[in-house]
Amino acid sequence: MVRDRSPRTATARGKLLAAAFDLIRAQGLAATSVDQLCERAGVTKGAFFHHFATKEALAVAAAQEWGAMTGAFFAADGYHQQRDPLERIFAYLDLRASLIEGGPAAYSCVAGTMVQEAFATSPAIRDACGTMFFEHAATLESDIQAAIDQHAPALEVTARSLAVHILVVLHGAFVVSKAGDDPQIVLDSIEHLRRYLRQLFTAEANHPKEKES
Repeated sequence: MVRDRSPRTATARGKLLAAAFDLIRAQGLAATSVDQLCERAGVTKGAFFHHFATKEALAVAAAQEWGAMTGAFFAADGYHQQRDPLERIFAYLDLRASLIEGGPAAYSCVAGTMVQEAFATSPAIRDACGTMFFEHAATLESDIQAAIDQHAPALEVTARSLAVHILVVLHGAFVVSKAGDDPQIVLDSIEHLRRYLRQLFTAEANHPKEKES
């Protein structure tokens, strides 16, 4: 999802997290062993267990590091410079579309991959992934609220629910694109989402508001 996927350190811990990003997105959490992580990272098992008590602990750390890294990436992007909040939302979607390169393992989300496997078996992993998702959704809320205030949407929506819906579309598209081995599915989903938002926010100001179903 982010072009520079290396953690912020070059320590053994950082190398293990970078290995986790690549291996988990390519083959899932269950199929990724400690031996594979160590081999990919170029570190010993002793180094692994010095930093992580278990593979679950590494997975929690991977979700947290992914969230911090991607959060910094989106926060630094120029789409925030758009004056109109609705255009900031569209520019965010443009950025998302620009990141769809290569196969699903290259553009999909570490947390999104892990939580599908571990939501019922590891509350710690589920909660770490959930924190990442909802913290990112929260970064969209101020722009969405400003767009609601400025553009009189045709439906009564909340900034939080719409921010979460945007992530649902994106991450759902990642899952379906894996099934189809087709990145175009994500690009098409982003385009459909853009059309929906344009219809929602460009209705006439005196359009009778309806309750969101």
